[in-house]
Amino acid sequence: MSHGAPEISAPIEVPVVPGPVGVLVRAMNLVNRLVMGLGGIALVAAALVLSYSVVVRYFLKIPTDWQDETAVFLLVGATFMSGAAVQARRGHVGIEAFASIMSPRANRWRMLFTDIASAAFCAFFSWKSFTLLHEAWVDDQHSSSTWGPPLWIPYSVMAIGMTLLTLQIIIQIAVALDRRNHA
Repeated sequence: MSHGAPEISAPIEVPVVPGPVGVLVRAMNLVNRLVMGLGGIALVAAALVLSYSVVVRYFLKIPTDWQDETAVFLLVGATFMSGAAVQARRGHVGIEAFASIMSPRANRWRMLFTDIASAAFCAFFSWKSFTLLHEAWVDDQHSSSTWGPPLWIPYSVMAIGMTLLTLQIIIQIAVALDRRNHA
């Protein structure tokens, strides 16, 4: 643990929040656990695909044309889909220098403002990802490689992952505002 950041291997701390916001927190926690498990499987699968490719090309002299793109799709999926779970742990990069010089109250306002700005950015990114997904689906777009998988696959993972991240941040904003109302 460094600079007050939580360990990635630490379980997600679920704040005890009553009412509808609490239901959202618990539901999102379940989604995050599922996605992190799938993300771990995707990372292992990407490593296996790339290892297979190296062995087959080096020892058997058999070319492969699908492994790089498959690994990229798996890694993109793991990255985008795990964003919400990392946010739930407040594991994204933050500037701790500000937190150390600000009063606790000012720091809560800084975090709230940062969350609102992040939610707006992530919502925009999510919307643009859905427009890319729609275009790829309607126009039947495929990658330009010899394998040529459909591009709706990575775009759908981007759109879903960014939507989950947006929801996670909105839930954290709701928790912060709920605490202010009950404080």
